[in-house]
Amino acid sequence: MTNLPADSHVHSEWSWDTLTGSMAGSCERAVEIGLPVIAFTEHVDHTSWRVPATGPYASSELTAAADPDGLLHPPAFDAAGYLAAIEHCRERFPGLRILTGLEIGEPHWYREQIAKILAGGAFDRVLGSLHCLPDGDGHAEPWALFPHRDPAGLVREYLAEIPRMVAGDDPFAVLAHIDYPLRFWPADRSGPFDPASFEDEFRYALRATAESGRALEINTRIPLDPTILAWWHEEGGPAVSFGSDAHRPELVAHGFREAAAMADAFGFRPGPTPYDLWSRVD
Repeated sequence: MTNLPADSHVHSEWSWDTLTGSMAGSCERAVEIGLPVIAFTEHVDHTSWRVPATGPYASSELTAAADPDGLLHPPAFDAAGYLAAIEHCRERFPGLRILTGLEIGEPHWYREQIAKILAGGAFDRVLGSLHCLPDGDGHAEPWALFPHRDPAGLVREYLAEIPRMVAGDDPFAVLAHIDYPLRFWPADRSGPFDPASFEDEFRYALRATAESGRALEINTRIPLDPTILAWWHEEGGPAVSFGSDAHRPELVAHGFREAAAMADAFGFRPGPTPYDLWSRVD
């Protein structure tokens, strides 16, 4: 497989010895399947969110990590530890191009904090993502909200926040997983998800992203509905990237062949190097 950089997310709340081993495992997997490039887009989050105490997503692990008020606070980003882990992998896998990267959660809410992080070093690939939504006087992830919110209304609320996120000049080049809430869509009580029911909302979010000059990530944690990619092209989307969201080495680049075929079918083509975005060809 060529011309497809794999985006593999890592977590700074782990010890860096453990993390370096996981990153090395992801590099081994990339070499095994013939990927020329891998990008480790480390999560940088600042939004504290409420851990569900009851319901299908209640977790003793999350509860133990939360504070006495039931809030989970993201750990501070350890840039030095992250970059040291990257250098270790580069030394161990000299034939593999290893890119640095960040996935910044809710970047439009934390401009000052993000600016300080980005000022401390160069990162090859910076993604912006929306993981949390307002929940009363706090915030929560979609999966924690679905059990007690109208699912369709929640998806519309999520998509309405995307244009606000891409409206500024926040320094991220790629919008990550626009379909993030769909990973948790409650099909058992709402039926299969139909993107056509949200066409106006998706198109508005996609158009705003395209007008900002940013690329759209085709995240393969779950297959992106081809209809959403068709709307991206129709709304002027300039480019796409591919992210496997591989929190485990065995998932590096999973679904990339199908994602690449879909991108090609909608007129996106690879650039001259394997780490370039795929740009539209009209």
